[in-house]
Amino acid sequence: MSDLLLENSTYSREDVQEAALMYFGGDELAATTWINKYCMINDENQYAELTPDDMHERMAGEFYRIEKKYQERPVEKEALSDYGQRRKPLKESVIFELFKDFKYLIPQGSVMALLGNPFLTGSLSNCVVIDAPIDSYGGIFYTDQQIAQLCKRRCGVGFDLSTIRPKGLAVHNAAGTSSGIVSFMERFSNTTREVSQNGRRGALMLTIDIAHPDIEDFVTVKQDLSKVTGANISVRVSDEFMKAVHSGEEFQLQWPIKSENPIITKSIDAKELWNTIIASAHNTAEPGIIYWDKQHHYSTSSVYPDFENASTNPCSEIAMQPNDSCRLMALNLFSFINQPFTSEAHFNHELFYEVVYEGQRLMDDLVDLELEHVTAIIEKIANDPEPGHIKHVEADTWNHLYSNGKKGRRTGLGFTALADALAGLGVKFDSDDALDVVKEIMHTKCKAEFDSSVDMAVERGHFEAFDPQIEQTSDFVKFLAEEFPETYERMMTHGRRNISISTVAPTGTVSMLAQTSSGIEPVFMLSYKRRRKATDLSEKEATFIDDSGDRWEEFDVYHKKLEDWKALYPNKAIEESPYAGATAPEIDWQKRIELQALIQKYVTHSISSTINLPADTSVEEVDQIYRQAWQQGLKGITVYRDGSRTGVLISQEETKEDDIIETKAPKRPKELLAKIVRFQNEKENWMAFVGLLNGKPYEIFTGRAEDSFALPAYVKDGWIIRTKDQRTNKTRYDFLFVDSQGYEVLIAGLSRSFDQQLWNYAKLISGILRHGMPLVDVIHLIDNLNFDRNHINTWKNGVNRALKKFVPEGTKSKDHLCPQCGDEEGLIFEEGCLKCKNCGHTACS
Repeated sequence: MSDLLLENSTYSREDVQEAALMYFGGDELAATTWINKYCMINDENQYAELTPDDMHERMAGEFYRIEKKYQERPVEKEALSDYGQRRKPLKESVIFELFKDFKYLIPQGSVMALLGNPFLTGSLSNCVVIDAPIDSYGGIFYTDQQIAQLCKRRCGVGFDLSTIRPKGLAVHNAAGTSSGIVSFMERFSNTTREVSQNGRRGALMLTIDIAHPDIEDFVTVKQDLSKVTGANISVRVSDEFMKAVHSGEEFQLQWPIKSENPIITKSIDAKELWNTIIASAHNTAEPGIIYWDKQHHYSTSSVYPDFENASTNPCSEIAMQPNDSCRLMALNLFSFINQPFTSEAHFNHELFYEVVYEGQRLMDDLVDLELEHVTAIIEKIANDPEPGHIKHVEADTWNHLYSNGKKGRRTGLGFTALADALAGLGVKFDSDDALDVVKEIMHTKCKAEFDSSVDMAVERGHFEAFDPQIEQTSDFVKFLAEEFPETYERMMTHGRRNISISTVAPTGTVSMLAQTSSGIEPVFMLSYKRRRKATDLSEKEATFIDDSGDRWEEFDVYHKKLEDWKALYPNKAIEESPYAGATAPEIDWQKRIELQALIQKYVTHSISSTINLPADTSVEEVDQIYRQAWQQGLKGITVYRDGSRTGVLISQEETKEDDIIETKAPKRPKELLAKIVRFQNEKENWMAFVGLLNGKPYEIFTGRAEDSFALPAYVKDGWIIRTKDQRTNKTRYDFLFVDSQGYEVLIAGLSRSFDQQLWNYAKLISGILRHGMPLVDVIHLIDNLNFDRNHINTWKNGVNRALKKFVPEGTKSKDHLCPQCGDEEGLIFEEGCLKCKNCGHTACS
């Protein structure tokens, strides 16, 4: 793009809004997302692009500049693949057509925002892994500064904490002993949150090895959701640990982790630690699990000593050695369906192969483009007015990234719209037919990208460290030899251009722009309500008025490709669509794991995905999911149980008092109106009796329905009567209700057959209720209780469900509340990341 064009082509926000809205067919979310995140803005804060076509031209020009450089080299044609011998060199117009309308290839966030943009200096890499902190305060602060310097350039960061000594171990400073890993997690989290402001982007992954003595503190730290809010956390789980869990054996913790003569060792019950991990994931969706041995052995890069995995990026789809980065690009799978949603629908494998092949070339071009951007960052650092000792950490970090990027030429070619592609073919997402279809797609993708990378090794040279002997130690390369013997033989002869090639990354905003389903995920929901601010509406016309008095128009939004199906079949109900019964909360999680395991076979990095589960999913089911994921060869797994991030509620009556206020509980009347709430505790039927004073919960009693007494199913309320037992001279509670024929029935001794431990917990909760703690805080408190016994953990979930029924109308839920647009039901969990279906807010891509 010429300087003259940049100078003359500027537009108002209104012009861009109108043009972008037309470009996206009236899709306001897609238009706004593109404008806010990727449209180029000049130094005068004027819009320098009118529609995504301008952005795609900007990117195509940059990619073509690199392509043209390599096209001038002589090539040994007979060494190329069949397609490589007959293809034509890429022209700028062809690259543009691949990008146009987000149809075939979609470079991810940082590339769209920064490539060819002279007004911003930043990295094209979406993710970076850095060195584990050196075990000293100087090392901690060095890492802390690296986080800030990388995040401000649009990089997400990941690193491992296992190098930090456990708590209680001696240190040679005024403290005397170490405070342990968890004490530093908050620092790293806060730095990430601090830098993620005013348009900057911050994302952080903190990992730990399962053998570290602080493992339990790490696993449970985010059970309090006010802690470590700026980072995702995952555990590097070994096969040795999983075998110990399976066999019920002990497992040794030690530090240093890999030392033959560790300073500290501790034997633990592997199953107990596993149960803690599972309970934590069930409660709050964290920690995630990374199956570390699989990450290492089923890799084309980690088997190289200088490229051994150290940690992963924030969404866990890229494991890397320290001081390396990866750029991302996604294929829009739906665009390869000919005649979608019809009986003639089929996947165009020939076109797909060619686009994947060219996409891998563009990914390699992107490495060169990133090296240029890193060079510009290094030059900017050198020219900044700060003293050299202040700039040292930043300069050192980017010099390492340049060196490793050039050495390995790592790429991350992924995809989006899998769910739409399957629906377009008339295949249910969690069916055996889907597995067959996906296997063919992944087979074509893998062959095309490796053919392309090997051809580029012939044309451009292989990555510096390529060694056929080391290649033989990779389980992925062994798979390649079996499934693609011809490509494998050529690779062993000529090498390949890129040390690692493919991934399945989050495509949050990318899928919004492509108007498709996201990455590997099923469609989250087929329709939902969105709000559009409408100040011209009267109070009667407005369908929603927020706390500030702003007026909003609510309207139904359908998944975009479902709208396409509806246009073809206007007289059919949604329940007849290929999406019916195949949304994220509905699909069979066992098939979901099977699908991910199949895709992982063909992917050199890993997969960012989330198994969404209904709220009543048991701890045992989460246990089964994590075990099956390991058994089927997944490199990692994350689950999200609806409402599991405590479902914390924000009361509109919240105060901001700084002082602790002592209260006196109102005296209990002899009789209290009571509501009955029935719930499941594991597979048992339980009841909660909630006593109400002036309509607010005053006390709660719970127990197994079959252990208490025969209470007809139609009884929904009654009275809890406090009285004195004449025999024992102790207080007891009776329950009075009116039967179906109008007679009063008194059941004496409400507590006589309830579990004594749970009765005591209920009395404790009742004391909190009657002393006036806001109900939303009581719910938060109960959510964060952790017990050793599963049935007590599920009991507390039942208690919370009972109490939530009495939360005042209009109270907002933090669990789904979008921090950007304020939509109370905006946030959904996909691909390991919370994103807003209303405004597009997300920490990923």
